[in-house]
Amino acid sequence: MSSSHALSDDQVASELKKMTAFIRQEALEKAREIQLKADEEFAIEKSRLVREEIAAIDKEYEKKSKQASMSQQITRSTMTNKTRIKVLSSRQELLDKLFEEARGKLAEAANKDYEEMLKGLILEGLYMLCESKVAVRCKQADKEKVESAAKKAAEEYKEKVGSDVEPVIDEKNWLPEESAGGVYVVGGGGKIELNNTLEERLRMCETDALPSIRATLFGENQNRRFHD
Repeated sequence: MSSSHALSDDQVASELKKMTAFIRQEALEKAREIQLKADEEFAIEKSRLVREEIAAIDKEYEKKSKQASMSQQITRSTMTNKTRIKVLSSRQELLDKLFEEARGKLAEAANKDYEEMLKGLILEGLYMLCESKVAVRCKQADKEKVESAAKKAAEEYKEKVGSDVEPVIDEKNWLPEESAGGVYVVGGGGKIELNNTLEERLRMCETDALPSIRATLFGENQNRRFHD
């Protein structure tokens, strides 16, 4: 009975062929499935790596861009400071030259209405000291002019203040002959000295009038918030 159901060689071969085809098909489908999954994972990983690299490149570029910008700012600031220092130095040289020329012309100024100038310098000292007797120091060569100027100053002082004052020439302490001129008005028993020499008045002018001289020569400083 069993022999009647036995498969022939052809039937066995056919069945084996079918089984082989089925296994091959399953294998191909599994391989495609693995390949698709691998491709998908590769694409995901590739995309991640690309994003990371782009982010790293952007970060590096941003860093270098900031460094370049900072370098440019430092260079610009350095050049601006150097230029500013050079301008200020040139301006100071011009001012120094201007005041030096003024000092050289003090003697010329002393020749123009000098006695009237001396009167004003002495009178200022009289007003400041408010004493009945003061000493006046001057160059020995200016003695006569200073005596005349002191007399006129005393008269005007009495007229304005109503008090007598006696300016006396100090013949023991002459100003140096190289002095451009002017006077010292001395009070308080020799303890108070008012320096009203021409050199001192020019020095005061250098200090007090410097802002206005700068403005005249170079214009107003736009960086200043307040002006005198």
